[in-house]
Amino acid sequence: MILKVAVPVPLRHSFDYLPPENTSPEDLQVGARVLVPFGRRQVVGFLVGWDEDGSDIPRARLKTALAVLDRPALLSPDDWEVLLWASRYYHHPLGETVASAFPVLLRQGRPASRDLPQHLCLTEEGRRAEAGKRAARQTLLLDWMRQQESGIPLAELNALDWDWRAPARALIQRGWASIVEVAPTGESPERTSEPALHLNAEQASAFDAVAAALGSYAAFLLEGVTGSGKTEVYLQLVSAVLERGGQAMLLLPEIGLTPQLLERFRRRFAVPIAVFHSGLNEPERLRAWLSVQSGESPILIGARSAVFTPMARPGLIILDEEHDTSFKQQEGFRFSARDVAVMRARRLGIPILLGSATPSLESLNNAHAGRYRHLRLLRRAGEAQPPVFRLVDIRAQKLKEGLSRPLIDAIEDTLARDEQVLLFINRRGFAPTVICHACGWVAGCRRCDARLVLHAGDEKLCCHHCGHEQPRPRACPACGASDLRPLGLGTERLERALAQQFPGVPALRIDRDSTRRKGSLEDMLEDIHQRRANILIGTQMLAKGHHFPHVTLVAILDVDAGLYSSDFRAGERTAQMILQVAGRAGRAERPGSVILQTRHPQHPLLLRLIRQGYPGFAEAALSERQAAALPPFSHQALFRAEATGEPAARSLLERLRAIAAETGSDVTLLGPAPAPLPRKAGRHRCQLLLQHDARAPLHRLLGHLLDRIDTLPETKQARWSLDVDPLDLY
Repeated sequence: MILKVAVPVPLRHSFDYLPPENTSPEDLQVGARVLVPFGRRQVVGFLVGWDEDGSDIPRARLKTALAVLDRPALLSPDDWEVLLWASRYYHHPLGETVASAFPVLLRQGRPASRDLPQHLCLTEEGRRAEAGKRAARQTLLLDWMRQQESGIPLAELNALDWDWRAPARALIQRGWASIVEVAPTGESPERTSEPALHLNAEQASAFDAVAAALGSYAAFLLEGVTGSGKTEVYLQLVSAVLERGGQAMLLLPEIGLTPQLLERFRRRFAVPIAVFHSGLNEPERLRAWLSVQSGESPILIGARSAVFTPMARPGLIILDEEHDTSFKQQEGFRFSARDVAVMRARRLGIPILLGSATPSLESLNNAHAGRYRHLRLLRRAGEAQPPVFRLVDIRAQKLKEGLSRPLIDAIEDTLARDEQVLLFINRRGFAPTVICHACGWVAGCRRCDARLVLHAGDEKLCCHHCGHEQPRPRACPACGASDLRPLGLGTERLERALAQQFPGVPALRIDRDSTRRKGSLEDMLEDIHQRRANILIGTQMLAKGHHFPHVTLVAILDVDAGLYSSDFRAGERTAQMILQVAGRAGRAERPGSVILQTRHPQHPLLLRLIRQGYPGFAEAALSERQAAALPPFSHQALFRAEATGEPAARSLLERLRAIAAETGSDVTLLGPAPAPLPRKAGRHRCQLLLQHDARAPLHRLLGHLLDRIDTLPETKQARWSLDVDPLDLY
């Protein structure tokens, strides 16, 4: 018997091994982890199958597998079939594809058992103890532990911004506390679940349609304007799944949306809820994965990487903000979590619900073609009204750090009514460019064809592409002049300008820089809800999914950035961004307004979006795509190549184009051409785009090219990657 093992390396075939001693076919299941020798190291591979007829390699040359780690396999046959499909569709090595479905610790060979979470708990003596006035931190911990019957999880303590270990050590030495392992259970007995809200007619119709499909495959696209109550529909559908004894998976595009949604689910369901995303440490990810795989947690809330998590009793998959490009992996295994989720639901025989206020044109086209059932929520829940849009022409206006006079007046009026303001600019840092006013020198990255961004708080220049950092120069490197000026607007600069314009008004900046510390985003969201900040400044992190009932004015400071771009998807993304940000305004009983600062007030995209809403824009955009034979009316794949010199990268892609021409395929080939960012991290980048109106001819050609590419001498001088259904041509 010969074992066929997929090893997580960039090679597109399995490897043959002899089975460990005393292994019988009854011990083997496809998908099980297998520890094997590979070169000079030991790696965890995955069992693809076994063959009793032998191997093409002489038996004497075969190595023996060291151990079969899983009996039974951790993946179900349906999960395994989805991974096989993903490997074929994205033309990615099977070993790396399967590895992406497992947490890192399982990929490293860790046993599939959970280390129980540790809690700091009171002892009996500690329940009666008083630490004294001089031990403020010990008193704080004692009071906190008295409020939590099972103690304080160490994960929560580690998220604190002060050192809890010294006072905890003192409490343990005094016999008042101890660290114990606590088996996860349901919610505490004294906690009751929050009752469901009443659904309006549109919500009830959407709920009924999906609920009727439970137990079988069906795909639904829920298009609901922002504030229409999509989340309440999700909650009640999950409740219906739990009543049937099933499990529900809810996928979100970013971990920034997780805290608020998780809190709503915890208030509604008194059951264990697993959370899986990149913000957790590896033991936390392993525990969450195993709790869903074993069926202990009936609800999983996660980001893109959670889509492969096996479920013991699959019942429903929900994908919120389905249009978001964050669902597409941009490095390594370049899969789309949305498309994988649809295929997984089909294979498992369960419904999938894709929700968005601004659905992608691909999903809308699937709905028009009858592949998805289109559900609509056209009005906001409760008494909330849609916001009023206002275009502010900033041509020839004198701006104060990007703020026009009409916008400043609107902010003053909003603050006077004790309401909150949200200002959106999708550019972090202080300024995107630093220029010498004397000679025109511009601060550029030495490793990328990009400008360095000024971060004034840290007094440094940063490249947002390769991560290079350097101190802020005091004089021009070219001419020695000291007149270096920041050009453009970022969140830091806007924060400083608002502090000067509205002194004494608390403002809060939420971007990737201000939320690096674990737990900081949750703290900031709590500050917003508790009205400890009246002006909110944010990037995409604030644009979607959040419910801020006191925000009545939203302003987008640089709406023009997406109106003119070489990317054919720029218009779609700009429209989605505008409506997603606008959706934060007027979500409660107070009316909301949205100000769009623009130098192109007559731009057709802006006018169509304001007058006809997203459905009108999407209809026109789909017509344009169809006329141009662009996705979703065609299918694309992108070969990228990079090398230390541009000729080497281009040469590889030219060779691929020549091989494609030899086949006589009618697939359209565009390029090779420099990438929009030609040089990144010191490497020159080129790309070759393949396009066809049908998937089958495109994938046949891709398979042929991949069969040949490893034999090409050009691959020794350049790295390459393949992106099927690319969303980003950058």
